[in-house]
Amino acid sequence: MGIEFSEQEKLFRLQTKTSTYQIRIDETGILRHLYYGLSVGTMDMGYLSSYQEQSLSGDIREPYERKHDPDFLPQEFTGAGIGDYRISGIALTAGDGSKSVDFRYSGHKISPGKYNIPGLPSVRGKPDEFFSLEITMADVISGLELKLLYGVMAEYDIITRTAILTNTGNTGMKLEKFASACLDMFNTKLDLLHFPGRHCMERQLERVPLDHAIHTISSRRGMSSHQQNPFLIVCPPKTDDDQGDCYGMMLMYSGNHKSQIEVDQRGNTRIVMGIHDENFNWNLAPGESFYAPEVIMSYSSSGLNSLSYNYHRLIRENVCPEKFSKQRRPILINNWEATYFDFNTEKILKLAREAKDLGIEMFVLDDGWFGNRNDDFAGLGDWYPNLEKLPNGISGLSKKITDLGMAFGLWLEPEMVNELSALYTAHPNWALQDPGRKPTLSRNQLVLDMANRKVQDHLYQSIATILDNANIAYIKWDFNRALANVYSNVPGANQGETAHRFVLGTYALLERLTQAYPEVMFETCAGGGGRFDAGMLYYSPQIWCSDNTDPIARLNIQKGTSYGYPVSTMGSHVSASPNHQTGRTTTLKTRGIVAMSGTFGYELDLSKCSRPEKDEIKSQISDFKKYYWLIQKGVYYRLSNSSFNDSFEAWSFVSEDKSEALVNLVMKDVHANGGLPSVLLKGLQADAWYQVEGTTKKYTGAALMHGGYTFPAYKGDYPCEQLHLMKL
Repeated sequence: MGIEFSEQEKLFRLQTKTSTYQIRIDETGILRHLYYGLSVGTMDMGYLSSYQEQSLSGDIREPYERKHDPDFLPQEFTGAGIGDYRISGIALTAGDGSKSVDFRYSGHKISPGKYNIPGLPSVRGKPDEFFSLEITMADVISGLELKLLYGVMAEYDIITRTAILTNTGNTGMKLEKFASACLDMFNTKLDLLHFPGRHCMERQLERVPLDHAIHTISSRRGMSSHQQNPFLIVCPPKTDDDQGDCYGMMLMYSGNHKSQIEVDQRGNTRIVMGIHDENFNWNLAPGESFYAPEVIMSYSSSGLNSLSYNYHRLIRENVCPEKFSKQRRPILINNWEATYFDFNTEKILKLAREAKDLGIEMFVLDDGWFGNRNDDFAGLGDWYPNLEKLPNGISGLSKKITDLGMAFGLWLEPEMVNELSALYTAHPNWALQDPGRKPTLSRNQLVLDMANRKVQDHLYQSIATILDNANIAYIKWDFNRALANVYSNVPGANQGETAHRFVLGTYALLERLTQAYPEVMFETCAGGGGRFDAGMLYYSPQIWCSDNTDPIARLNIQKGTSYGYPVSTMGSHVSASPNHQTGRTTTLKTRGIVAMSGTFGYELDLSKCSRPEKDEIKSQISDFKKYYWLIQKGVYYRLSNSSFNDSFEAWSFVSEDKSEALVNLVMKDVHANGGLPSVLLKGLQADAWYQVEGTTKKYTGAALMHGGYTFPAYKGDYPCEQLHLMKL
């Protein structure tokens, strides 16, 4: 397993535990993609890309034979303007005005360990976990050099990809599109699974057949967005959670992104993924390089649950900060839905004391603690305490909270500013806005120009001052609007670079802070799940999954998220009932079971809870602590298939050694005289016996997986069940 090159065959073999990826340097220097799928050992898969003579066909070699038409060739990375009319991975204007690009192989190197991408997050890897391949391509006419980078993480069934473009010529160029990866697939009828949504309803699974057209998944909002996640899956129509081939591609990037999937005239499929090219225009001066964000690819021959496992394991262990994946994170309470902006020290301390008595371990102070912040019209950017609400400041409040025996956390929204703020009054040119044009406001706020190093330095100093003067264990980093009026007022700025430089600036600030304060855990957020992507997870082990805390809505939100991201990254809380977003009424038990399939915490006014409810909260906290590692690191399985049953959702966590499982079921619709809900469990040891905790019921793993487990009849609104199975 790893990376091999056969000089005789001009063939690269990238081999993971179960998959093979093959590339050939053909006789013209084109880098042909040959195969990606179930392991085929050393078999040369080049026969798949042989072509007969085509009518009306171009040819990139001499003599002209009509057999090497670039419009049919499966390629590792496309050129532009040379006869391949499918979607391209690159567009540029050279110094002489020409737009054609023709890359040919010029060299390669294979090395142990993981490559690095300056300024961008990428999958972390120990030297013994990764092998890297760097293939150099050149366009000798324009003076462009292209490096295609591949990382093979064999045990994880993961291949990472990125690309670097360097101007080795003597004149400047305008780069107008540059993808991270291109994947060509042969004559396969495929479905596309992607994850659209909206604020408070993110990452809803949508499955569509690919036809002879171009499907585009994208965001132009300056963030990965609530509307389209930078993650997709393609698979044959019969693939489901438990069987069939499937391919995942995830862009590790938090800004404007674009994935295009085209089925061409011969039925082949091309996927191009990278930064969105609309309004993108990068000056590539002589000697300068542009680095594309990383794409994380994985293949499974045994269905979508297996593909999800590959991503879950990788993100937990090799994307998120290592420190926080190895320790139990505290159960927190956030004051937002309890108080909104209306609080003072005594109100906060009362809530904290109630929380401490119930076993909650961290108190998080949300929006409203700073500047002149009593609503969302003012104060953003003024990161100093509002002494009318908190006379002893954050330092004094954090001491009182920690004296109770709780950790203390704080909400920030660093990339944003209100016009009614001291920061904006002093530096109006620090906000993204067009000259002479009234800016578009959202949530009454503007966006700071994170491409401006002065802005980065100011924010770093402001946040460092808070962290240096208070005992803070956790920062919730919010981002509550999309970008508009994307114009940098830095003198001489190239406006086509601003959106990408904004993301690079945010990454740079997060890198500085997480390096300087490694003990502080950051949870990122963007109006909930608007920046739920692998790029943000590089700096934060968890992301607030959605501003919608209704557990029934959360079933689909968290299920959709689970296709690419582990539950350990999903911020999820028990909130009030009726729910503040939907008005729906649910039991505390249902809210608890859903929130446990995430990082788990609370977001409600505990003073309004009855004594029995408080006792139930204590029990929930005890259960979550008991099952913590099973939930956070167990193998996650989706058990219900909505195409056959829409009355309930079921899911489970199974320990790696198959010694225990936690099975969860929530009824979405209770029917009169209906059948009993039944699910086939997954991932158990077939010949072992399992007992349901608290009962005398015993079953073999084979019985539970092939015959299933039948739950009793339920009545009422959204009843639920949680079963803990232990191997005997």
